[in-house]
Amino acid sequence: MSLDKPKKEIERIGNTDEISEEERVKIIKESSKMIGRSVFFSVLIMIISFAPILFLTGQEKKMFSPLVLTKTFSLIGAAILAITVAPMLTRTFMKGKLIPESRNPVSNFFVTLYKPVARFCLNWRKTVLAACLALLIGSIPLVTNLGTEFMPPLDEGSLLLMPVTLPDVSNSEAKRILQLQDKIIKGFPEVENVLGKAGRANTATDNSPISMIETMIILKPKKLWRKGLTKEKLIAEMNEKIQIPGVVIGWTQPIINRINMLSTGIRTDVGIKVYGKNLDSIYKIGRQLENTIKGIEGLEDLYVEQLTGGKYLDIKIRRRDIARYKLNVDDVNMVIESALGGMVLTTTVEGRERFNVNLRLAQEYRNDIDEIKRIPVQTMNYGVVPLSAVADIKVTEGPPMINSENAMLRGTVLFNVRGRDMGSVVNEAKKRVDEAFKKLPQGYYVEWSGQYENQVRANQRLSIIIPIVLLIIAFILFITFNSYKAVLMVFVSVPVALIGGVYSLYFYNVNFSVAVAVGFIALFGVAVSTGVLMISYMNDTVKKLAEEHGNNSKTISPSMLKEAILFGATQRVRPLLMTVLANILGLIPVLASTGTGSDVMKPITIPFVFGLITATLFVLIVLPVIYNLIREWELKKHGKMEVLEIGE
Repeated sequence: MSLDKPKKEIERIGNTDEISEEERVKIIKESSKMIGRSVFFSVLIMIISFAPILFLTGQEKKMFSPLVLTKTFSLIGAAILAITVAPMLTRTFMKGKLIPESRNPVSNFFVTLYKPVARFCLNWRKTVLAACLALLIGSIPLVTNLGTEFMPPLDEGSLLLMPVTLPDVSNSEAKRILQLQDKIIKGFPEVENVLGKAGRANTATDNSPISMIETMIILKPKKLWRKGLTKEKLIAEMNEKIQIPGVVIGWTQPIINRINMLSTGIRTDVGIKVYGKNLDSIYKIGRQLENTIKGIEGLEDLYVEQLTGGKYLDIKIRRRDIARYKLNVDDVNMVIESALGGMVLTTTVEGRERFNVNLRLAQEYRNDIDEIKRIPVQTMNYGVVPLSAVADIKVTEGPPMINSENAMLRGTVLFNVRGRDMGSVVNEAKKRVDEAFKKLPQGYYVEWSGQYENQVRANQRLSIIIPIVLLIIAFILFITFNSYKAVLMVFVSVPVALIGGVYSLYFYNVNFSVAVAVGFIALFGVAVSTGVLMISYMNDTVKKLAEEHGNNSKTISPSMLKEAILFGATQRVRPLLMTVLANILGLIPVLASTGTGSDVMKPITIPFVFGLITATLFVLIVLPVIYNLIREWELKKHGKMEVLEIGE
């Protein structure tokens, strides 16, 4: 079909009865072959582009792998349908009167808008490429200044207050602090309910000492909050009112707190683990780390885990004295056990349940060391003697709790991050630590943990997997087009597509995280696939031009080449806009959402939607310019064009 004649043929409204069935099937077959391979490999590229997410581990894999698997199986089904069912349906239902695409008012409207813009860009190619390069260079400062974090913070609708007191706090004092803070917090109009606990719950997974308090704060819906109040401002108000001397306040959320504690052993956003052989030395290093990183902007709730200061009742039996009273160590230990620890006397049976009956002294006798010294010890020949007559009783200091990891003793320096991205805070803290601690004592070392540990792990995996995936995609593109130039043309769309994503992150003030990386990965697949289809359309028209006029520089002028490329690009406007609008309209509800979970979904959606806009503009405007420059350069240098032979 000549590129000069099709206008009249396309404008005419025809009927399939005017041609034979064999000719109609042949047309459908040729049309399917023209784009079938490109469509199949485009979908395959989109599937492969999601592969890095499947190779993640931990929390990020559990969160995003369902999304990737769902999209992958959907795309596999779409690819199979596109090359098998779609041609069959076309033959079955595309009969009767056929109205050309140019008669479609919507399609005609966009083509009418696009043609003069594309023609202008083909005439001013260097200007277009310079503007594109300027936009790309302009995004570099935004990329370098982009904040980083592991995951966008999920608003759980509740808060978890975790005050920590001194290790030797008494039960009554911990109870008083808990009740006082809960009463203050309950007075805030945004608080629905408050529930606090001190010490360890009745579970093996919660090894909290009595000095650790946890208060669950259930918040009312945000529409009932005071006007202009945000969660950050509410935390700041609460933090200011519940300050108690000797109590270090920490703020987090219930779900993320449990995830952090189970995955990293750190109950805050970030922690510095100090490993060594001696608890006193570990605690000393922890204090030095605290002084080093104190005052960093965004670093809040700084606390060094107390490794000393625990109070212990030390009862040391004097063997000479118990021998004088004709007692042995077991006799005295049994008295201490039954009086202080409690001794099981019997078991009571209540239906199908059994309960142990314990006996020990009342609390007022166990809390006073003078009363403990007067605990009676029965002897055979000398009657009853006080416990102090056969043992030395005193209160000594020791570690409140001993933590070990990797067969080494461990201490921690804990802090949260608020009002700033986690990556910047940790990088500044690490810089200070590296400057202050040129060398640690032998056998001691520090390790950064918490959410930052997850972020480093995810980034390391992505940095290895993404280049491998890019090489695989490049290989698939080369198989598709049999030309490295076409591969380069498609890959040029990647940084241009990222421009919109980067600018959108800056506009919405979103930090780079694994969720944002997922959005960019999805954007990369779509950008490459649309570029493949655009090159396929333009290649088809250039191939027909070469067949009609001969593939050499004498018969094909630059103006003829531009018109052929413009015609091929125009054919791609409607399907490309349909794809883009379907993606954007489907994600608008996510961009507009404000409920629970939107904090995680928006960072995926924002770079994808806005990057898709710039990728579409690139494919429609810049890619034809690059394609035209390459084909024109081939004509000048080799006297003919490298026409891509896309097989079936």
